Amino acid sequence: MARSKDQSKALGRGIDALFADVDEPESEAAVVDLALTDIRANPYQPRQKFDQAALKELASSIKKSGVFQPIIVRQPDAEIQKYEIIAGERRFRASKLAKQATIPAIVRDVTEEEMMEVAVLENLQREDLTPLEEAEAYDSLMKKLKLTQAEVSKRLGKSRPYIANYLRLLGLPAAVKQLIQKGQLSMGQARTLLSLKDKTKLAPLAKKAVKDNLTVRQLEQIVARYNGDAKQPAKKVIVKKSPYIRASEEQLQEKFGTAVSIQAKANQKEQGKIEIPYLSNDDLTRILEILHVDLN
Repeated sequence: MARSKDQSKALGRGIDALFADVDEPESEAAVVDLALTDIRANPYQPRQKFDQAALKELASSIKKSGVFQPIIVRQPDAEIQKYEIIAGERRFRASKLAKQATIPAIVRDVTEEEMMEVAVLENLQREDLTPLEEAEAYDSLMKKLKLTQAEVSKRLGKSRPYIANYLRLLGLPAAVKQLIQKGQLSMGQARTLLSLKDKTKLAPLAKKAVKDNLTVRQLEQIVARYNGDAKQPAKKVIVKKSPYIRASEEQLQEKFGTAVSIQAKANQKEQGKIEIPYLSNDDLTRILEILHVDLN
C-alpha cells in the first residue's frame, strides 16, 4: 500500500493527526457504526493490561450516554468486512462490557508500518505510563520498524540521550524492573543503579533503596562506594581564589540564583571547573532554560 503525503506528515505527530477531520461531516473520514463482532484489537498494541475498575466505570458511562469519541480502525482486507483498532481499545473493551452491539468508528487507510507506530505513540501518551513501559515502547518502535535510536529520537521529538537513558532500563534484572513497574523505584534511582559495576549487587541494592527510602543522592554515594569511586577528602587540595574568580562566582550566582562555585586546579592557572548545584528536577530545568539547553 502506497503511503500518501498526508499520511507521511502524520508520522511522529501522534494520535491527534488521525483525529484531524473527525468534526468535518463531509470529509472522507465519516463516522460509521461498526458491529463489535467485526472488530479486533490492534495486534501491535504494546499495552497488555487494562485497569478493570476504570473499564467498568467507562462501560457504565457508555450505557448511559454512548461513546462520545469514535474509535479509529483500519480494514486490512477490503474484501473481508473485518476491522483492526488503531486507536481506542479502551472504548472498544468498555463497549463490550456494556453489551453494546455497535460502536462509532472512523475507517482510515493506514499502512502496517503506520499502524505499528500509532499504537506505540498512543501508548506513550498515557498519563500513567511507567518509565519501564516508556522504555518498552521505544524498544518496540525500534524492533518493529527497524529504526535506530537517532531515528526514534527524530520521529518523537525527543533527544537521543533521553531515548538511550530509557532503553538502558531494559537491561536491569527482572526484580529491579518489577520495582520500577510498581512505582517503588524512580527513574533517577534506576539510572543510578545502572552505573553499578558489580551487576550482582543491583537487585539487593534496589531492594535496600526501596526499604530504606533512599534518595537518589544517598544511592549515588552507596554506588560510588561499591565502585571504589568514593572521593578521599584527605587528598583534596584547597586553592586560594583570586579576586577575579570570586567576582566571577558572584556574577554567576546572581544569574543562576544558586551557589555557583568556580574551582581552580592547583598549579594550573588557566584550568578549573564550574559547579552549579540544583535542589530538584524543576530547579535543574530552570537552570537549563537559562543556559538555553533544549530538554526535548
